[in-house]
Amino acid sequence: MPPWGAVKGFGSFRNDQSLSQEQIELVTRWVDGGIRRGNNPQMLPTTPAPTPAPFTPAPSITVQGTARLKRALLLDGVVPEKVPQGGSMRVTAVLPDGRVEPLVWLHDYDDRYRHPFLFRRPILLPEGTTVQGVPPDAAIGLMSR
Repeated sequence: MPPWGAVKGFGSFRNDQSLSQEQIELVTRWVDGGIRRGNNPQMLPTTPAPTPAPFTPAPSITVQGTARLKRALLLDGVVPEKVPQGGSMRVTAVLPDGRVEPLVWLHDYDDRYRHPFLFRRPILLPEGTTVQGVPPDAAIGLMSR
């Protein structure tokens, strides 16, 4: 299971592969319970190499810094385009009526595991929506339907 890359609870994604809180607690209890390493180190599996990033469709719009949408967009997901190794960014959409829609919060980003973050349900961003939270040295792609 590769690292998920997004902070849990900030945005809702249909392709979330992270562990649930229950699974994390199970592993923690197992480790805290004194799990032994084993008697024969030669029988340990080798550490797998990182898998190559899967194909990612081209984004409809790429955002650096803050951007105001000139047309409505049915947002299906976001994909990191340029995020500094170990970087963090919390991206939101501020709708014209003032509501704030959390999009994605990347923390301690690792580009080896780059993948799209696909929303559980598409988000309608009307014309005039402001996408913010992308640092000037980073970029995020908005994928529309």
